[in-house]
Amino acid sequence: MSQACKHLDYGHLLCASVLLLCLNGTVHAAEAQSPSYPEIVLDDAEHVLTAPTRWQKQDWQNLGLAATGVIGVAAILDRPIRDEMRRHAPNNNRFLHHIERFGAEYSLGVLGGFYLAGAIGNNDTAAAVAQDGLAACIIASGIITPAIKFITGRARPRENLGTAKFHPFSLGYSSNSSFPSGHTTQAFAVASVIANHYEESWVAYSSYTVAGLVGAARSYHDAHFASDVLAGALIGTLVGKSVVAHNKPLHSAKVVLLPEITPESVGVRLTSNF
Repeated sequence: MSQACKHLDYGHLLCASVLLLCLNGTVHAAEAQSPSYPEIVLDDAEHVLTAPTRWQKQDWQNLGLAATGVIGVAAILDRPIRDEMRRHAPNNNRFLHHIERFGAEYSLGVLGGFYLAGAIGNNDTAAAVAQDGLAACIIASGIITPAIKFITGRARPRENLGTAKFHPFSLGYSSNSSFPSGHTTQAFAVASVIANHYEESWVAYSSYTVAGLVGAARSYHDAHFASDVLAGALIGTLVGKSVVAHNKPLHSAKVVLLPEITPESVGVRLTSNF
């Protein structure tokens, strides 16, 4: 079994483990009245995938700028960056091999750590990072990126077919498509979720630095062109931000028991803030 396949299998196992933790975890006292985690993920997916129907003029302009940037990088930088990486990449850099995994099984392990911190330490923010992070990974690197890979079917750098070789809409080729980078997408989805849940600037810098190194490692290992990495970074970041913003009302909901005294009775009242 290849190293890539082993990474994929480990990633699936960790993904299932984190998902089970989220399904079985208790985040709020009113769990019976809260949506289940699969329902939250489906709602997040619907929100993200239907976002273009709600976009305004500025949103479409931003998309145009992002697309222009990716195309520009593809036209100007893909070949020279790939050539430079080949001159300095013996493919035996252990540090970059480990960093690369933060776009696969390591990122899911990080989310599992956040969930445990939330469950054991009663830390709502950590638990929210785990839940939003897993949802962002499922949407960004499990739905959007594979769909684009299928549509484009771009040849990987290591195939030595040039920067503009495509096999669009090829089922047999989409799993090996270069555009966009799935590892980079997942790394930036997790980094974006973490950065948007914590106010400390060092958290954002650290998260995005690791995600950026994942993209560099994929280029170093001749798996992706620079434009593949840039596209993955944009997709992961935007999906992560969108999921956090969409789920903010859910995570901010608080359930409180308040004493209630009336002339007829003495008891407690369950209140919630949604």
